[in-house]
Amino acid sequence: METTEQIFMNRELSWLKFNERVLEEAESEQTPLCERLSFASIYQSNLDEFFMVRVGSLVDQAHLSPNIRENKTNMTPDEQIEAVFRVVRRLNERKDFIYAKLLGRIEAAGVRLVDFRKISRQESEKLERYFDSEIAPLISPIIVGRRQPFPFVRSKDIWAAVVLERKNGKRKIGLIPCTSSVFPRLIEVSAKDRTYMLAEELILHFSAKIFAGYTIREKSLFRVTRNADIDADALYEEDIDYREFMAELIKKRRRLAPVRLELTRELDGEIVRALCKHMDVRREHVFRANTPLDLSFLFEIQDILRQKSELFYSRRIPQRSAMFDPARPVLEQVKAGDKLLSYPYESIKPFLTMLQEAANDDSVVSIKMTLYRVAKQSKVVEALIEAAENGKDVLVLVELKARFDEENNIEWSRRLEAAGCNVIYGLDGYKVHSKLCLITRMEDGHAQYYTQVGTGNYNEKTARLYTDLSLMTFDQEIGREAAEVFRALAMGETVRATRKLMVAPHCLQDKVLAMIDEEIAHAQAGEDAYIGVKINSLTDKAIMRRLAEASCAGVKIDLIVRGICCLIPGIPGRTENIRVISIVGRFLEHSRIYIFGCGERAKVYIASADYMTRNTLRRVEVAAPVEDQALRARVIAMFNLMLRDNMQARRMDADGTYKRMEPGEEAPLNAQEALYQQAYDAVIRV
Repeated sequence: METTEQIFMNRELSWLKFNERVLEEAESEQTPLCERLSFASIYQSNLDEFFMVRVGSLVDQAHLSPNIRENKTNMTPDEQIEAVFRVVRRLNERKDFIYAKLLGRIEAAGVRLVDFRKISRQESEKLERYFDSEIAPLISPIIVGRRQPFPFVRSKDIWAAVVLERKNGKRKIGLIPCTSSVFPRLIEVSAKDRTYMLAEELILHFSAKIFAGYTIREKSLFRVTRNADIDADALYEEDIDYREFMAELIKKRRRLAPVRLELTRELDGEIVRALCKHMDVRREHVFRANTPLDLSFLFEIQDILRQKSELFYSRRIPQRSAMFDPARPVLEQVKAGDKLLSYPYESIKPFLTMLQEAANDDSVVSIKMTLYRVAKQSKVVEALIEAAENGKDVLVLVELKARFDEENNIEWSRRLEAAGCNVIYGLDGYKVHSKLCLITRMEDGHAQYYTQVGTGNYNEKTARLYTDLSLMTFDQEIGREAAEVFRALAMGETVRATRKLMVAPHCLQDKVLAMIDEEIAHAQAGEDAYIGVKINSLTDKAIMRRLAEASCAGVKIDLIVRGICCLIPGIPGRTENIRVISIVGRFLEHSRIYIFGCGERAKVYIASADYMTRNTLRRVEVAAPVEDQALRARVIAMFNLMLRDNMQARRMDADGTYKRMEPGEEAPLNAQEALYQQAYDAVIRV
């Protein structure tokens, strides 16, 4: 391996390290019990999506281009799949152990999850009556044979597989679908002591009643995870309505090839081979699970225990921002000076109010906005609809390629169009991931721009769960550049040049590299030089190489990277001046902050873009400068606070491993809790 590559980590293996940090929160005694259940479920759902998208992509690569090597660690697709599976099996063993421990804690808290080995005869008889009356009539068992082909198994649905034997010794496979919207997943065994059983375990236990006349030799629950990685742009044809094409693509995705088969019990090798053959799964893609195949029911257990507040995080409510006076119009206040909201610590309400004001303001002539992921019941979209119905020119770019949110976006796009909004669906070859809103208002005969740039989606739900920043400004140069972004999008084009904003795909990576070069020049001149970046993922090789060059030049670099980080810090002579930390805690760290320089010359940006090639070169992303001195100081202070986190932060060592930061002699500091407390204190001061 070349020396230059020794500073890089494989992207997929780095992501698995992130999901391991999620799993650690399910294990941590510092995390309240019911919150640990959340992290266990999130670990599993994260892994499901990882298989659907990333492993699915690797499987396709292995089939189409088996000798192609990724550009960081020179691994082939098959080598990556092998390495991924090795790590996943290790992590799942850890998950199984943690889950068993959590079950014991749940029972001590007053809720039991049982199987038939842990209940009385009377309870068993009660469950049998329930099965006969409430479940058996609703399921459709199948015996696989020449006239009964193996059914289509939807991704992530749970099935029971039963090995059936006749008196003549012939064997067949019986199948029972266990996923249903008709009967509950958690079946009550005893209301008195809050005892429950999973529906799939109940079905599996009574499978002999379903297949009367056969002897059951083996049985197991199983589910498959299907590839969900489809390149929409490669398949799209110009003469097809794009929205209807995306709707059909969603249907097609549900039938893609499986990339994983999970079993809850050991089965004879011949039976496993038969299942693999029927579902077109390779034997090495079979995983054994000692936990339920879907942990989402843990949220139902949380609801049962909701009255025990000590089992949850202490209640926190997004606070009214001290920057806004609720008695004055938001547009008026933004005109007076830049404003910054920090979610979830501060409420999204001022931004929603600004949209409502614009929708009903006779002087507002247009609202333009990019939508990537919105809430199911979106007040943002309702405001845009109201604006259109009030005669405003409303242009909305709805990104239909927002993975797993396509159906929601398709439905909202139809409603926006019906209300009279002009709706566009992104660009050929590029996802529009920017968080940009432009309000144009006629004042004294002139068009004046009010611009909002954010790091996160226009989603009221995630604004309570994700950390994000939202900048609202009356800066007319930023407004003109935002208008140019929307003009280009409406024409199916991308912006080629900007001065204040950084706009991918053409005006972000190059500007980031140029600012890194400026810090290198300062360091080489013997001056203090600094780079601080907070992002979700770091994979862009051009940026990583330039950061390594900056480290060698003596630039101090702090990287707060929640998820994937392919740059390894602390390597002598290469990345020794780089520090990497990851914060995984109560709220999902989602804000992006770029800081270049120190002291008075520091340039501060908030952005929608991570430092991934897909963001910097293959998406429309927007980063905005924070130029107000007080706001700039506030963002830097937030960044520095996160750097001091010694409770939820992990630091990456030079061997690529992460170690949890410990308070030591310093006072314990949870940055998220500290930022929430600051929001509470600011409201009290007002």
